[in-house]
Amino acid sequence: MSLKIYFLRHGETVYSKTGCFCGDLDPELTPEGAKMAEQFAATYAKLPWNAVYLSPMKRTIATAKPLCDTLGIEMQLRDGLKEIKYGNWEGKTLESVQQEYPEDYINWLTEPAWNAPNGGETSVQIASRSSLVIAEIEDKYKSGNVLVVSHKATIRIILCSLLGIDLGRYRDRISALAASVSIVKFDVRGPLLEVLGDRSYMDETLRNLPGT
Repeated sequence: MSLKIYFLRHGETVYSKTGCFCGDLDPELTPEGAKMAEQFAATYAKLPWNAVYLSPMKRTIATAKPLCDTLGIEMQLRDGLKEIKYGNWEGKTLESVQQEYPEDYINWLTEPAWNAPNGGETSVQIASRSSLVIAEIEDKYKSGNVLVVSHKATIRIILCSLLGIDLGRYRDRISALAASVSIVKFDVRGPLLEVLGDRSYMDETLRNLPGT
């Protein structure tokens, strides 16, 4: 039996609805986001879990809590799974950032692997810190299922890193909608992406909500 890591993005927040930049900001889940977490738990509690690792933010903790409470699993909080730091862009709309930091925004959009938001992080920095958590999981669990609850950019960057995709193209190659699940199997040939961005466990009303 191989190790499988299930990457779960947190449920909906106000910022994921509006599309404003949100990394270090720490919003709660919306009522709909809480329902996403409950429906995830209702479906995935049927699987045997070795561990649950997550970013220590309110939105990720609230997303993992229904499953952990149901199964009595302790949450393993890791700073390496936090969202990208957007620095001076935090809480701003895309339009505001384009107006206030036009050159920096274009540089970040063109090559985010090496260009950070003003006062924020690059894709390379995120890949570096998150890879330590993935290595910890791989070292500790040679088989079975591990859940990782993280954020939109961080999950996409982790997947690019595991799959050998240019870190600067994470927004162009990987999708991670609110509360979506991606599954990577680790075996002798390395990481294999088995599922990307699945939300079939949700009811249709939640799946059709607008936003990112």
